[in-house]
Amino acid sequence: MPSIALVSGADSNYFPLLREWISSVRRCKESEGLDICVIDAGLTAEQISALKPEVKSIVSPEWPVGIPASKTKDMDRLKACVCRPFIREIFPGYDTYMWMDADTWVQDWAGAQMFLDAANLKKDRIAITNGADRAYPKSFRVKWLWRWPYRIANFYFSNGKAAYGFSVAKKLCTEYVMNAGCFALSAKAPHWDRWQKNIVAAAAKGKLFTAEQLSLGVTVYLDGCKAEMLPSYTHWICENAPFWDRQKGAFVEPFMPHMTLGVLHLVGVDALRASRKAEGKFQTTDGAFVALPLRYPHFDGGDLTTAKPKRG
Repeated sequence: MPSIALVSGADSNYFPLLREWISSVRRCKESEGLDICVIDAGLTAEQISALKPEVKSIVSPEWPVGIPASKTKDMDRLKACVCRPFIREIFPGYDTYMWMDADTWVQDWAGAQMFLDAANLKKDRIAITNGADRAYPKSFRVKWLWRWPYRIANFYFSNGKAAYGFSVAKKLCTEYVMNAGCFALSAKAPHWDRWQKNIVAAAAKGKLFTAEQLSLGVTVYLDGCKAEMLPSYTHWICENAPFWDRQKGAFVEPFMPHMTLGVLHLVGVDALRASRKAEGKFQTTDGAFVALPLRYPHFDGGDLTTAKPKRG
């Protein structure tokens, strides 16, 4: 059986979410034998002490060489983003690495297992989801002046221009954005070195916050590293409201067959992410509506200090 590291990272503000992610992983019996490793992106000494009995390793990494110090000053909270392509070196010795953002939680291990199976079976590919789903809105927006498009707005184009220049942004802009908040990758995969070079280039000129996702797009779509695209129900972006299945007692995808969501990612739902008491209105599979929180229900990590952290 391959050795597997489940990796996440957080600062002091996201610590409650990190605790809940760990609890959601360990609640699944299938996670037994898998190590949990954590990037310290600004945790307090007390928080680190609380984590140590629950995880295998906690590391506060250095910033990657090549990113100007002027960009990283007072931005340690973004190490969990920028250091993501370096987790093989930060936590060496594993056959497979699976990253999950601190604001994710595992509802159904089958989703996480699909990531691990894909990375183990296809060692030349990154197991990941993208922005293509029948329940997701269009990610490409164009403004028109009569019959001529004059403004293009999507993640790759908007961020790619600053980081890599217009020609790269143009090549990327029609591709679906891969969601770097959850992925699995073999230690032997060719992606690591390319992704590391690409993220340093992106972070040096563009935004630190978007660099890991943008540079992964370059690594796959332009450099030719392969991706195994998994269905969105394995890693669900919660700004696209899921449905609730009363019989299953679980969040599910909005359309039939209403597959149970594996990893829920609390993106674009700032109020629901920040407070365990906050509730959203969700449609049920039997046509009703129900008010529910989106935070992991089986462990109370506490509320966030800041609902929407500053990004650089």
